[in-house]
Amino acid sequence: MCDFDVIIVGGGLAGLTAAIHLRSKNYNVAVFESKQYPHHKVCGEYVSNEVGPYLEFLGISLPPTIPINEMLLSLENGNVLKAKLPMGGFGLSRHAFDHLLYKRAKELGAKVFIESVNSIRYVNNHFRVGLESGRECTGKFVIGSYGKRGMLDKDLKRRFIQKKSPWLAVKAHYKLDSFPENLVAIHNFRGGYGGLSKTESGAVNFCYLVAYDSFKKEKNMARFNQNIIARNPYLDKFLNDAEMLFDQPMTIGQVSFHKKKPVEQHIIMCGDTAGLIHPLCGNGMAMALHSAKMASESIHTYFKTGFGDRSQLERDYETQWQHMFAKRLWMGRQLQAVLLNPRLSHVAMGILVNSPYIVNKLIKNTHGQIIRCQ
Repeated sequence: MCDFDVIIVGGGLAGLTAAIHLRSKNYNVAVFESKQYPHHKVCGEYVSNEVGPYLEFLGISLPPTIPINEMLLSLENGNVLKAKLPMGGFGLSRHAFDHLLYKRAKELGAKVFIESVNSIRYVNNHFRVGLESGRECTGKFVIGSYGKRGMLDKDLKRRFIQKKSPWLAVKAHYKLDSFPENLVAIHNFRGGYGGLSKTESGAVNFCYLVAYDSFKKEKNMARFNQNIIARNPYLDKFLNDAEMLFDQPMTIGQVSFHKKKPVEQHIIMCGDTAGLIHPLCGNGMAMALHSAKMASESIHTYFKTGFGDRSQLERDYETQWQHMFAKRLWMGRQLQAVLLNPRLSHVAMGILVNSPYIVNKLIKNTHGQIIRCQ
C-alpha cells in the first residue's frame, strides 16, 4: 500500500497545478490520470491573463503565444458585436498546456501514475483510494480534479450526476491562416454556440456546445454543420475556408452545468469537478488554476498549523470558492439563456451594440482579478 500527504485524482490543469504547488512546499503528492500525456481535451483553449503571475510563481515557462485582446460575438442572423478585452489572454491548446504542467510536476518530484481511480473512501481521518489495478493508496487529503463528469461522481452519489443534461460539446483544430491571431470569436447558432481562437501552434480551435436534441435530428456531424452551424454566416465562411486537422472531432456528452459542491465527502474539488462555467465566458482554464491554488494553500495551512480542524478547512475553502466563482458561474448561466433565445438575443444585441459600458461590465463580471502570489 502506498501512502501520500495528498492524492490528486485527475491530471488536467487543476490537478497538475495543485501537484506543482504542493510539491513546491515539499509535500508527498501523487497524481492519478487515466490517459497518457500529451493528449487533446475538449476545451475552448483561451487562457485569461489573470493567471500570469501564478504561472511564474509555479515556475512555468509558456511557449510563445499571441496576445488575444479582442472579442467578436455574432448571432445566427449575422448581427455582430465587437469589443476590446481589457485584461485579455492567449490561446494555448490543452495538448501543450497539460503536457507542460505534467513535465513541471515530474521535475519537482510529484508521482504521476497513468491509472484510473475506481473509488474514494474516507475512513478515520484518512482516505483510501482504490485503483483500477486493484491496488489501494492512502492519503491525508484527496483533491478531485477529474473533469466535468465521471464514474467517480456516480460512486460518490453527487447530486448533479442524478440529473440529465442535454449538452454535447464538440472540438476540433483547423488550419486557417487568415483567422486574426488576436481575436476570440463566439458565434451563435440554433440550439448552441461555438468559440474560435488560435492556439500556440497556429491552429484555430473550434469548440462548440449544442443541445443534444438539436444535434441528433441531423443524423451526423456533416449534416449538422451544413444545416445548423452554417446558418450563421461567420461559421459558414469558416467551415468553407478552413481545413480540419483532426481525423474526427472530439465529443463529450452529458455536459452538466448544474450546481456542484466544492467539497464532497471531505474531497476538495477543483476545476470543472467543482463547477463548470459556460464556455462563452472563456474563463474555465483560469478558474481551474485558481481553484487549485486555493486548495493547495488551504492544505498547506492545515499542515503548517499542526493538523488543525479539517471541517474548518473545508468550510473556509467552500466560502473562498463561492466568493471567487459563484457570481461568474451565475453570470454565465444568464448569458447562455439569453444567447440561446432568438428573440432575447436579438434584443440584447441591439442594446449592447449601443452600450459599451454594459459590454465592458459583462466582460469584467465573467473574468477574475489577477491571481496574486506570495
